[in-house]
Amino acid sequence: MKKRLLAIVAAGVLSAGSLAQAEDLKIAFADNLSSLDPQLNNFAGDRSAGLFFFDMLVNNYHNKLLPGLATSWKNIDPNTWEFKLRQGVKWSDGQPFVADDVVFSINRLINKVPGSVAPFTGYVRTIESVTAQDPETLIIKTNVPNPDLPLNLASVHIVSKHGTENASSEDFNSGKALIGTGPYTLSSYTPGARIVAEKNPGYWGEQPIWDKVDYAYTANAASRTAALLAGDVDVIDKVSVSDLPKLQKEPKVNVFAYNGLRVFLLQPSFNPAVNKYITDNNDKPLDKNPLLDVRVREALSLAINREAIADRILQGGVTVASQWMPEGSIGYNPDIKPIAFDAAKAKALLAEAGYPDGFKLTVHVPTDRYPLAPETVQAVAQFWTRIGVKTHVEVVPWAVYSSAARKNEYAMSVIAWGNGTGEASYAMVNILATVDPDKGLGASNWGHYSSEKLDGYLTQVTAEFDDAKREALMRDAAVAVSEEVGIIPLFHYKNIWAAKKGLVVKPLSSDRTVPAMVTKE
Repeated sequence: MKKRLLAIVAAGVLSAGSLAQAEDLKIAFADNLSSLDPQLNNFAGDRSAGLFFFDMLVNNYHNKLLPGLATSWKNIDPNTWEFKLRQGVKWSDGQPFVADDVVFSINRLINKVPGSVAPFTGYVRTIESVTAQDPETLIIKTNVPNPDLPLNLASVHIVSKHGTENASSEDFNSGKALIGTGPYTLSSYTPGARIVAEKNPGYWGEQPIWDKVDYAYTANAASRTAALLAGDVDVIDKVSVSDLPKLQKEPKVNVFAYNGLRVFLLQPSFNPAVNKYITDNNDKPLDKNPLLDVRVREALSLAINREAIADRILQGGVTVASQWMPEGSIGYNPDIKPIAFDAAKAKALLAEAGYPDGFKLTVHVPTDRYPLAPETVQAVAQFWTRIGVKTHVEVVPWAVYSSAARKNEYAMSVIAWGNGTGEASYAMVNILATVDPDKGLGASNWGHYSSEKLDGYLTQVTAEFDDAKREALMRDAAVAVSEEVGIIPLFHYKNIWAAKKGLVVKPLSSDRTVPAMVTKE
């Protein structure tokens, strides 16, 4: 009876409030999409759009794993997992969902989707083989014991074999390959503009309350706010903190703010080669990269007044960070002290490292990706300039930025990492592990930070089934990264949505924005 109840709850997670009267919903969202192919890029906008049309084997609902396309799973031995698949599920084209679809989906990620710049390989890196034992049983063997396999698979969208194996990612954008088992089907897609989706009448779970969803990309926060106040949209995400006072006073609007997992951090380049974005004070290239010296990285971190940035620029829309996980999450280490603002010590460390007069540095930041990112980095540049590191900021479009950052071309890059699984190992795999595409490691480690300590902790975390021991290892990893200043964390974003009166927005996981989050009061 308990298992049956759990399955019913899981089926309803993505369609809460289904008893309300159905109607259309208009959402203005901030994170642009690279593709409707849910396996192409691990970007926030793509992940949100994928939840319209596709399902995962396992659902992660605020760090609680619930059934999805798999109704149950168990660990047969340290390296073998059995998943029982949901029966009676159909793809949006009417064909039945079968075990071979899951085998194909996982192998597609293992082999890396062509054209991916932010692959999902980190989620499947420990999978050695996946086979269909029978139509409703899937056997997954791992190359090392991996207690996080179900959690990892809660981020893997399952695509249809028959619709995808001969298709390109562009075929998803056209709708040709966009065949899913999710709550919505695609009506139209205009890249860089909007998605129009309609309720999937053949959805295996409870029918969503919204018949039609108009999902409009609106990069500018002020434009999203204006659209909501004008009644042109029903919901907006990533509300600008500068608009909060106005929206909170508006009687026709509800504001919903939640502490978030996404950490805004700087990634110093660990590339020993000469970099045109790091020079001496006469604009001549340096013979070595000063960022390779931990004293320089520590100086840059200490020179930043995080409290001032959080208060004056983000206006309370963030919480100050000294590590990549927020307080209360799995892997957060309470013993790590807040990073002090200490300009005098920063100058002393620079002098000790051999740079008493500083040097010149260019920081790159995307203009159209993270809320108030350019403004934040401009403030950081001022703090660094005050200690002698004369800092220039270059703001570039995300499409250009992501390509160059991935190649480690920049001296200092910026990323706001979502920590979407809710535990520290997700970032350890993707933004902290030594870059190794063949092993699915370091996919978003744009600075190419490499640490024997971190890699060693990750190896142990991956194979440890005892929850307490795993978390202790993650906390130790946080100390190692902090001591090495492998990254420079600044703050964790709060997740802020606003909606017209009468609607309620409750996050499902991380900072995704999907119609199932929106119900009626």
